Amino acid sequence: MLIKRHRGWELPENHATPEAVFLNRRQIVAGLGAAGLVAAGIRPARAQASGIAAELYPAKRNPAYTLDRELTEEKVATSYNNFYEFGTSKNIVRPAQALTIKPWQVKIDGMVEKEITIDAEDLIRKMPIDERLYRHRCVEAWSMAVPWTGFPLKALVDFAKPLSGAKYLRMETFKRPEEASGQKQFWYPWPYVEGLSIAEARNDLAYIATGVYGKPIPKQMGAPLRLAVPWKYGFKSVKSITRFSFTDQKPKSFWEGMAADEYGFWANVNPAVAHPRWSQATEEVIGTGKRVPTLIYNGYGEQVAELYKDMAGQKLFM
Repeated sequence: MLIKRHRGWELPENHATPEAVFLNRRQIVAGLGAAGLVAAGIRPARAQASGIAAELYPAKRNPAYTLDRELTEEKVATSYNNFYEFGTSKNIVRPAQALTIKPWQVKIDGMVEKEITIDAEDLIRKMPIDERLYRHRCVEAWSMAVPWTGFPLKALVDFAKPLSGAKYLRMETFKRPEEASGQKQFWYPWPYVEGLSIAEARNDLAYIATGVYGKPIPKQMGAPLRLAVPWKYGFKSVKSITRFSFTDQKPKSFWEGMAADEYGFWANVNPAVAHPRWSQATEEVIGTGKRVPTLIYNGYGEQVAELYKDMAGQKLFM
């Protein structure tokens, strides 16, 4: 007898909206909304989105990545964002619109067979696009449930063809203080840098988000390329990536540069390891007013715990 064991974070299949119904409802609502806006002489919001490979959205949902909770409302998730390049508050939607994202050049360099520079739109079209439902857990002890669209990071790693000696993937965002007002704050070590081990980057969960809620990802959420690693605290998910560098040296991340005693390189979610200034035992689910217990690896331990089995003594969580 074949017994299927559901992962701890999965929603039972009979509780999920069938894909055909979901997509049809989305298309009907979008069509009605667009028609009303056109009649009023207003351009639809979707047409005002990034427009990067817009024909790819909505993408087919990948049934391997489901959730044990309802999705966060789109208006909540897209308006409650950390993006220090545009300020330290959560309300950065308006200033983030100053970012120019088309064209968007992406450099792939370091320990690779051949360094290349490619436009984000061309890169996205080369990748296997799907939609995944992921938890998102911020180090500030709040969380969301988000329907990302994008591609597995391991597909980019394969595209880059790293050399055998490469052990880490360093990711870097833009540096344009003329567009990003937060980058005028000289005490921050701009540009924002994050990194993963090659093993982490090749894990099935590691993901480059290019869209959300069935549309191209908005600027305030990290357009056009944003990392999503749901077993780690959200500050690891670097936004608006311009460079992927393969290296044999562990990168020094942005927040390590700011406060190494509080923010380590690995930053895996663990309710038993407190931040030096607050507990990580529970989290507020944004938009619901509820607090729930935090899970080790944010509920993804079955998929990622093996990555760290031989790393005793390393600062894996904070």
